[in-house]
Amino acid sequence: MSEYPNLLAPLDLGHVTLKNRVIMGSMHTGLEDRAKDLPKLAAYFAERARGGAGLIVTGGYAPNRTGWLTPFASKLTSRREARGHRQVTDAVHAEGGLIALQILHAGRYAYHPFSVSASALKAPINPFKPRALSDRGVRRQIAAYVDCAALAREGGYDGVEVMGSEGYFINQFLAERTNKRRDHWGGSAENRRRLAVEIVRGIRERVGPDFLIIYRLSMADLVEGGQDWTEVVALGKEIEAAGASIINTGIGWHEARVPTIVTSVPRAAFTSVTAAFRPHVSIPVVTSNRINLPQVGEEVLARGDADMISMARPFLADPEWVLKATAGRADEINVCIACNQACLDHVFARQHASCMVNPRAARETELVLLPTRRTRRIAVVGAGPAGLSAAVTAAERGHDVELFEADNEIGGQFGIARRIPGKEEFAETIRYYERRLELTGVKLHLGHRAEAADLEGFDEVILATGVVPRIPSIPGIDHEKVLSYVDVVRHGRPVGKTVAVIGAGGIGVDVTEFLTTVDSPTLDLPAWQAEWGVADPRTTRGALTKPHPEPSPRQIYLLQRKPGKIGATLGKTTGWVHRAALKNKQVEHLTNVNYERIDDEGLHLTFGPSHENPRVLAVDTIVICAGQESVRTLATPTTHLIGGAHLATELDAKRAILQGTELAATL
Repeated sequence: MSEYPNLLAPLDLGHVTLKNRVIMGSMHTGLEDRAKDLPKLAAYFAERARGGAGLIVTGGYAPNRTGWLTPFASKLTSRREARGHRQVTDAVHAEGGLIALQILHAGRYAYHPFSVSASALKAPINPFKPRALSDRGVRRQIAAYVDCAALAREGGYDGVEVMGSEGYFINQFLAERTNKRRDHWGGSAENRRRLAVEIVRGIRERVGPDFLIIYRLSMADLVEGGQDWTEVVALGKEIEAAGASIINTGIGWHEARVPTIVTSVPRAAFTSVTAAFRPHVSIPVVTSNRINLPQVGEEVLARGDADMISMARPFLADPEWVLKATAGRADEINVCIACNQACLDHVFARQHASCMVNPRAARETELVLLPTRRTRRIAVVGAGPAGLSAAVTAAERGHDVELFEADNEIGGQFGIARRIPGKEEFAETIRYYERRLELTGVKLHLGHRAEAADLEGFDEVILATGVVPRIPSIPGIDHEKVLSYVDVVRHGRPVGKTVAVIGAGGIGVDVTEFLTTVDSPTLDLPAWQAEWGVADPRTTRGALTKPHPEPSPRQIYLLQRKPGKIGATLGKTTGWVHRAALKNKQVEHLTNVNYERIDDEGLHLTFGPSHENPRVLAVDTIVICAGQESVRTLATPTTHLIGGAHLATELDAKRAILQGTELAATL
C-alpha cells in the first residue's frame, strides 16, 4: 500500500491517462529563449520525466513577437521552430513522460516598447506602456494563440497550457483593473471573458479532441479591481464548454502586494480557493502554490481540494520527487525551500534559472557527476551548506569522505536561518543532508573542532569553515548592551524592548524580522492571511482585504551606513516582501548613519559625511549584523576553500552549495 494513494493514482483523461496526479508546473529557465539551448532543455525535462512527473508543462512561449516577455525571448511561431522542439518532446517521451507547451502572452508585462493589451495602461512594475488593441488586433492575437497550439502539436507536444492568470495578457482582458474597453471585448464580465473563451475554443477546433488543453485560470487576482467570484466561476464553466481538458489554478498578479510563493507563505496556502471552485466544473482541476512535500500533496487531494497538484520549483530542487515518493523514500527528497535565489531571481536578472539546493538544475549537461576512477580520502571541515554539498557529492561519486564539525549539529548558517520566522523551511535542507550523509557513508565527526593533525593523511582537504560575525570598531562596542546576531538567534540571549540593529543586509533584515515576531507563535494560515489581507475570494473581489498585522513586541531601529533603501542587496522577488513585512511592524529605518559610540545612554549616531544631526537611540539592546569574516585558521596552499571560508561578504548559500558541488565533481 502506498503512503500516497491519492497523489499516485492515475488519472484517465479520455484519450490519455496520466500515471499520477503530479504536474510539473511551468517554470521559465531561460533555456527556452535560444534554439542552441534546446539540447540542454531536453536533458532538463528528460530528467524530470524519468523522475516520475505525471505531466510536464514548459516555460512560457509567446504566440507572437508582441507577446514576448523580453526582446527575442521564447516564442513558437514557425514550423522550423516546431521541428526544433522535437528534440525536447522526443527526450521526454523516451522516458515515458508527457509534456505540454505553455502559451504565454505577456501583454503589458512585456519588457519592450511594442507591447499590447486590452487598454493603454502601464503596469506599475514595467516602464513600458502598452498599446490598446483594435478589434482586428484582438482577433489577430486569438489567431496567434491557435497557430501556436497547432505548432506545438507539430512539435510533438501532448498538449498546451494557456496562461490566463498572473496578470498576463488574458488576465488583463478579464479584470476591470486593466480592461477599460467599451466594445464587445470589454465592459460587461461576459465581454471581458470573451477573449479567453475564444482562444480555447479556437485551439480545440484546430487541434482536435486528442490533445490536452490546460487553462491556467486566475482564481484569486489579489489586486484591486480584480475579478469577483461569480466572474471566476462563469469563466471556468465557459472554458470547460469551449473544450479545455484541465483547469489549473493561478493565484495573484505579479504586481500584487501579497506574496504567493516565497518561503514565508504557509504550505498549500491557496488550495481552499481551488476547493471552492472545483464543484462548478466537471473536468479535472489542479491546485498549486507552496506544495513541496508528498504528504502535503496527499492531504490536499485526500480532502478533495483538487484532482491534481502542480509544482514547479520542487522539480528544480529534486527531479526524482515523484520517484522517491513512490518508492517510500520521501525522506530523501531535496525539498524546495521557496527561497527564489537561483530560480526566479535569476530569471528576472535575465540569467538561466537553477536551484540553490540543487545547482545541477538546468545544468544537467554541464555539471555531470560521474563515478570517480580513483577513490581518494577526502576531509571536509565545516558542515554548513558548502561543506555538506561537497561531502555528499564527493561520497556519491565514490570517494572516502570524513566531515568535521565543531558544533554539535550540522547546518552552519542554515541552522541560524531556520530559526527566522518565515524561514522554517530551511530545516528541510538540513534534514535532507542528514539523510544523504547517512546514505553515502560519510563519516561525521560532530562536536570536533578539527586541528591540523586531524587532517594528516588525507588526499584532499576542503575547508568550509564558514564565518564569524564581524565586530565593527565602534567606541563602546564591548558594552553589555551589545550582542551579535549569533548570540540572539542561535543562543537565545535576552533582548530588550527597544533594539538597534546595526547592519541592514540580509542578516540584519532576518534578525529584525526575528525580533519583531519572536515573542509570538509561528504564523499559521489564518494569521498569515490576516497579516497580508488575504480573504475568501467568494466574499471579496480579488480575494483582497485590509491587512491586520500583529504589532511588534519591540521597537526596532534598523540602521545602515549607506544611503538608499534598506535591504538593497536582497533578491528581486523576495526583497519587497521583507521590506513590506518590516513596514507592517513599524520598524524605523535609518540610513547614511555614522556610529559614534555606545554607552549607558544608548547608541550615539550622526548622519552623512559631515557627521550632522547627532541623535541618541536610548535602546536596551544593540544587535551587530555588520558582516562576517572568514575562518581560515587551517588554510594551507593545498587546501580548497569554499563557502564563507572562501568569501565572507554577504552570506550566499547559493554560491556555497554550488562551490561545494562543483569542487566535488572535479576531484
